[in-house]
Amino acid sequence: MKCPQCGNTSNKVIDSRPTKDRNAIRRRRECDNCSHRFTTYEYIETVSFVVIKQDGRREPFDTNKLLLGIQTACKKLPISLETIDHIIIEIENELSNLAKREIPTKIIGELVMKHLQKLNEVAYVRFVSVYHEFKDIKQFMEELNKLNKN
Repeated sequence: MKCPQCGNTSNKVIDSRPTKDRNAIRRRRECDNCSHRFTTYEYIETVSFVVIKQDGRREPFDTNKLLLGIQTACKKLPISLETIDHIIIEIENELSNLAKREIPTKIIGELVMKHLQKLNEVAYVRFVSVYHEFKDIKQFMEELNKLNKN
């Protein structure tokens, strides 16, 4: 494990415990070189998915793309990385429960929207605006009106 502060690969685990949903192990680590503390998560390796893009292309499922999309939607909002990690774990579990090896991006996008809508309305609208490729303010207003009705 590489220290995010100095890049050193020598570190020690100072705390280890299961996550709330018990699907991962959270490890608190300390770098032997600079004493920086950081958190890692250990997950059970699952069957990899193939994502079917809207244009028909297929590519391997990439958790980092999912993380980046959710982090972008949550940027400058009071949402912790731990919360985002928890959402990603839940989405991956839901995808695993589908028991499909090929999953359309539409299903992944809908799962992200479902979780963000519960978490934070601003993050939800940000994600939806990119996901649905809003072209004007009218589309934003329509989505905001849907939120206000709920």
